[in-house]
Order: sequence, then structure tokens, then C-alpha cells
Amino acid sequence: MIGYISDNLLLPILDFFYGLVPSYGLAIVALTVVIRLALFPLSAGSIRSARRMRIAQPVMQKRQAEIKSRFASNPQKQQEELGKLMKEFGSPLAGCLPLLVQMPILFALFATLRGSPFADVPYTLNLKVLPAEQIAAVEPKPFSSASHSIFVTETDHVPVIASLPGGTKIGTGDNVQIQLQTKSGEPFAEVLDGVENGKSFLPDWTVTKGESIVSVSEAGQITALAAGDATVEGKIPGLAARSGFLFIKALGQVGFYTDGAVNWDIAILVGSFGLSLFISQLLSGMGMPANPQQSTANKITPVMITGMFLFFPLPAGVLLYMVIANIFQALQTFLLTREALPDNLQAILDEQLKQQPAPAAAGGVPGSRLPFEPKGGNK
Repeated sequence: MIGYISDNLLLPILDFFYGLVPSYGLAIVALTVVIRLALFPLSAGSIRSARRMRIAQPVMQKRQAEIKSRFASNPQKQQEELGKLMKEFGSPLAGCLPLLVQMPILFALFATLRGSPFADVPYTLNLKVLPAEQIAAVEPKPFSSASHSIFVTETDHVPVIASLPGGTKIGTGDNVQIQLQTKSGEPFAEVLDGVENGKSFLPDWTVTKGESIVSVSEAGQITALAAGDATVEGKIPGLAARSGFLFIKALGQVGFYTDGAVNWDIAILVGSFGLSLFISQLLSGMGMPANPQQSTANKITPVMITGMFLFFPLPAGVLLYMVIANIFQALQTFLLTREALPDNLQAILDEQLKQQPAPAAAGGVPGSRLPFEPKGGNK
């Protein structure tokens, strides 16, 4: 499903924007904005639900405890009253459904930006070499890798798979040829014959595990040397993997620290991601009563996630998408926090804010209105 969305939805949009402005960096920005706009209603539902649950949760927990205590001997009545409570305030799980619906599209977008043309595309084959006397008893099971859309020009791409007709189990002394072909069965090499400088897109095959078990030629022919497990990998160069954008040296560049040097463009992208995430979390709490636990989480979470991306390498193009998506999310959160609440929730919020201790600021007046609290609540 993710591959289908990528090939039939995201890549055509990407082609369209690249046709308007021949910049893969701008195409990533435009693609991100389009997808976020398309998902706006779903993500808005999640943001609204989270905001309302944050207000209603203390009241709901108190009333749930009262209902369970009052109707402890009458489970049917207890469920009836709990149902009325959910109808009044909504279910805490209501915000999960919009997230689940949009996840396939977001995963497909993520996969698209990690593949061609923004990064080199790997094809990995895990092999098992058996002694010659054992391989005869093994039933051949043809192997085909996942399909990847490979850009051979700025706007032309073909779905390519790597296959082994005899399967991944081979006998010592055997030679097998890795076949790269389109989904329709056309050899990838023939596709490249009609492409300028097409040979530059041929994969570079290497043995990444078990060099004493198998060897592989530049043309992708595997020779089984001894019994054991081995892994062969081929990488097809990404057309835009080494293309820059603004301060980004290469959209396909991976890693904060490589070859003994700091990649400052990656550092800036990761830092921007953490800052935009922090701002989005601050905006989600606008007009809400102070919550020390939530405040601590809002400070720690961006730091933890940012630190993870420093040591969990992602291509620069993916990080660019994440920064743009976070900025969009922050703007969406800000707009939705200005929406009027239902009367019952607004009354609860007003009461919570009245019970909030006044901030101990120099020159502050006890009980004065918080800077972010509009007159009359959120109405």
C-alpha cells in the first residue's frame, strides 16, 4: 500500500512541482505543504481532541470514579452512565483515528524521500550457500525484492526489482545472475540504453557479509565459494542525492558526523526540527492551566528526539521535510488554539484558570490575567 501511494500519488505530485521549478529542494517543500494541506482536516481533528481532553480529563476522571463507586453493584447502569459521560465530553481515543488514517500517507511520503531521486537506492539479497550434495534436495523458490521507483531522468522513473529466479539458496560452486528488471519484466539495462549517460545508474554490487562465502562481479553475477550465510548489496545512484538546496550540500547526505568532519547543514536541520517541535508543543498549551508534568515533558521530549536524529542518520531531504512539516504543524496548532470551545468545556477551563496561582513576576498583581489568556476565555 505504501509503495502504491508513493508511485501513484506522491511521485506524480513531485514530478509536477519539479516541472514548474527545476529544484528538488523546492519540490520537497511543495510536496510537504500539499500533503499537509490535504491532511489538514485529519490532523486538526487530533489537535482539537487533544486540547479538549486536556481540559476535560480532570473532570472526567473525577466523575468516572464517582460513577464506578455509586454503581459498583450495577454494572449495566455503570456502563450506561459512563456512556453518557463519553457523549458529553467525547472519547479520549477520538483523536487516534485521524492519526491512524493519515499514517499510510505519511509513511509513503517518508519512504519517497528516502528513495530515488533523493538518495541512493539499496537492493539487499540475503543468501544461504549449501554444500553441492544438499542443494539438489532444495526446491527452488524464486526471490524478488521490493520494488523501488528509480529516476533515470529528472521526471522519468521506472519501478525496478532485483530477482534471483532460482531463489536465495545456492550450492557451492554455482554461479547465479542477479536480474534487475521493471515490474513488466523489461531488463533495467535495456531501459538505460535509451537514457543519456544511462550506465551511471547501473548498481555497484558488493558483498557486505560473508566475503569468504560468495563473491560478486560488477555485472551482478554471484559465485558461491563455500557453505554459509552471506549478503550481497547493490546501490543504484540517486539522481538528486548529491544535489544541494540553500545551505544543504546534498539532499541525499546522511549523518551529522562523517569522515571525521561535522556536517553543519545536517546539524542545522536537526536543530531546526527540535526547535520547531518545541514551539509546537508550547503553542498546544496556550490558554491552558499550568501543568508541571506536561511542561517538563515539553522540554525533555524535543531534546530527546533531536538527540536521537543526531545519531540515527536520515537523509538531508527527509530532515528538510520534517522541518517544514513541523512548521506547518505549529501554525495549525496556533490557529486551532484560538477556536472557541463548547460551552461546557469553556466553563471548565474558566474555572481551572481561576484556580491557577498567580505568576510570581516582578510588579505582577495577584490574580492578574495571564498574557496569553484572551479576555472572556477562548470565545
